[in-house]
Amino acid sequence: MRYYLSRGFVLRRLETPCLYDIRNDELYELDQEGFDFLLSCSEAGGCDAGSAATVFLRECLSEGILTIDPVASARSAIQSSPVPSLRYLEFQITDRCNLRCRHCYVGEPRNRELSFAQCKAVMDEFETMQGLRLLITGGEPLLHGNFREFNECLPDYSFRKVLFSNGLLLDRKLISELHIDELQISIDGMEAGHDAVRGDGTFRKAVRALREALDAGMQVSVATMVHSRNLSEFDEMESLFREIGIREWTVDVPCSEGRLKEYGDLYVDPETGGKYFKYGFGGGLHSGGEGFGCGLHLAAVLAGGEICKCAFYGSRPAGTIDEGLKTVWSGIKAVSLDDLQCAKLSCSVIDECRGGCRYRASLNSGNCTEHAEIYGKGCDFYKCVYYGIMK
Repeated sequence: MRYYLSRGFVLRRLETPCLYDIRNDELYELDQEGFDFLLSCSEAGGCDAGSAATVFLRECLSEGILTIDPVASARSAIQSSPVPSLRYLEFQITDRCNLRCRHCYVGEPRNRELSFAQCKAVMDEFETMQGLRLLITGGEPLLHGNFREFNECLPDYSFRKVLFSNGLLLDRKLISELHIDELQISIDGMEAGHDAVRGDGTFRKAVRALREALDAGMQVSVATMVHSRNLSEFDEMESLFREIGIREWTVDVPCSEGRLKEYGDLYVDPETGGKYFKYGFGGGLHSGGEGFGCGLHLAAVLAGGEICKCAFYGSRPAGTIDEGLKTVWSGIKAVSLDDLQCAKLSCSVIDECRGGCRYRASLNSGNCTEHAEIYGKGCDFYKCVYYGIMK
């Protein structure tokens, strides 16, 4: 009997040999023997059981990793990733947007976007680097001048594609044409709170898009930013998202960048905002590594071609796509927990917190002098509140 690696599963040589389930966004570490066996099964002719352990073979069949039906699908080249591996890429294909959200960190759009050729080159290299998840962002990515062509090429790549949208341009026809694995829509409150930052009528349009995507069988997630106008709406949001079947709900606090600097009334202090990290569900955070802070496996490509630690570092790029993604990634220094001030203060939750958002921490150090003197410069005070370190 011949066995074949099922569609939606790809092998990756990260720091250790791995199997990635694109559909469910799950990563399995393998020993070399298991990796080699599945590699042989991924070839066009499949493989026989050979020396594979019976238990391992049965588990692969029961989990749907292997099938006895021939699979005719292209497999990406497997080579060793950089160390640390670049697993998650924020991909800002355009900064054009059809909204002027009051809390947007991007600020005023400069009508920049990556050409289709540039998009292809970045995705080709990300695939070669053993990437796992492409986060397609903007602006509003659907406004990219060649979005249709961009969308049509996505099936050529064997990583997970997540499209971030405000939902306003989505309808049933467009949703049915998207070649993505997950759609994430921003919902920043119930109707009053959401419309307060995104504009009148935007909540109903965004929720309609959520429901239509779910009806189409798409995996759908939601991202919410905490602001002063939605603080009383989180319980209601949670009930709504669980009721309609949202896959993941990510809750975060915006950084004081972009338009939020103009609308200071939306700002929430750490003592208030930190408590809202208790909301949210699912496993949507980018995984890190023991002993390292946020961003160990994450980078961002911006609409102007800059490559940064993450999108917040747009004014401090590490390089550009002209230099090559792999080259620039090699120059981005991982954040060691031992180097953080909170580690030097012997914080009891640092291994769990991982220092919080490093960009937000850098802002807090300058803006919250009293907190910095007590808890240390470079602390993410919102996470300090969430973990009960700061009352």
